[in-house]
Amino acid sequence: MLASMARVKTTTYIDARLRRAAKTVAAREGIKEYEVYEEALRKYLGWDILDELLARSSDLTEEEAMRIAVEEVHATREERARMADTKRLTRQG
Repeated sequence: MLASMARVKTTTYIDARLRRAAKTVAAREGIKEYEVYEEALRKYLGWDILDELLARSSDLTEEEAMRIAVEEVHATREERARMADTKRLTRQG
């Protein structure tokens, strides 16, 4: 896992439905609400991939693993964008 970092308090604005969903997940999983947000951000930023790479390949430096993780995140986002475009075009005609 990436080196543990100190937590900082932050204020942000999110859709009320997302907040309710996060609270529901936290209650169901028996975790703190902030842990739901942290996990979502880890996945979005590719840190989950980075942690997996570091765990599997001890010969990778953190920098190399980060490069691979960033490439994976970009590839995933490009694929999602292509899928969204395909769905949009399918609906149009």
